[in-house]
Amino acid sequence: MNTASTSHFDRQYQRHLKHLKLKGLQPKTIEAYSRAIRRIGEHFDGRIDDLTEPQLTDYFTELMDTHSWSAVKLDLYGLKFYYEHVLRQPWVAPGLIKPPRVQRLPDIVSVEEAQRIIAATRVASYQVFFFTLYSLGLRLGEGLRLEVGDIDAARARVHVRDAKGNKDRFVPLPQATHQHLRRFWALHRNPVLLFPNRHGGLKGAGAATTPLDRGGVQTTLHKVVQACGLKKTSPPTV
Repeated sequence: MNTASTSHFDRQYQRHLKHLKLKGLQPKTIEAYSRAIRRIGEHFDGRIDDLTEPQLTDYFTELMDTHSWSAVKLDLYGLKFYYEHVLRQPWVAPGLIKPPRVQRLPDIVSVEEAQRIIAATRVASYQVFFFTLYSLGLRLGEGLRLEVGDIDAARARVHVRDAKGNKDRFVPLPQATHQHLRRFWALHRNPVLLFPNRHGGLKGAGAATTPLDRGGVQTTLHKVVQACGLKKTSPPTV
């Protein structure tokens, strides 16, 4: 990129980030859409404000050869968002991409398999976390975001915030799960987080401001699953 195009792209990219935040999108979506603009900007030397349909056809054809359908779709949606909210222009290539409709069934983990996974997990924070995910039927991100105030012991329910579709929901709280969470919280006593990060050990967990690392949770889970000799990759809804 030359100096002028770089400066213009940087300004437009910052506007893109502001609009993403103003629309209340999830952090993962913001990162995916902003990554899309960075990648497209790099491909076209920052000149992305007046792309033609043939240019887009060539770009996405090349992208499909090196990336998954998911990545292609996110780049498409990110660029559409840029055109709509930053450029205030209609999308130049309607109907350009139509990803195949693929419906995959998630791995189903039986109660016995879940018990094996939990029993084989030696680190207390991960063990209680996996138990909580399975018993409450939560997704990974939903479990990581759980806070002390989300546990309503009196009504035996858990307030799950920012679930799929940016919606909150309540799920039943089994007594066994409540007991596990109480015992685990007594170890770290973080005033906000149910599953604080492990960077500072138990002493640091009480003052931690971020939850368990997603990558660490996933890596541990995969290792435990392999150690148990299971072919499935994760408990349900992880």
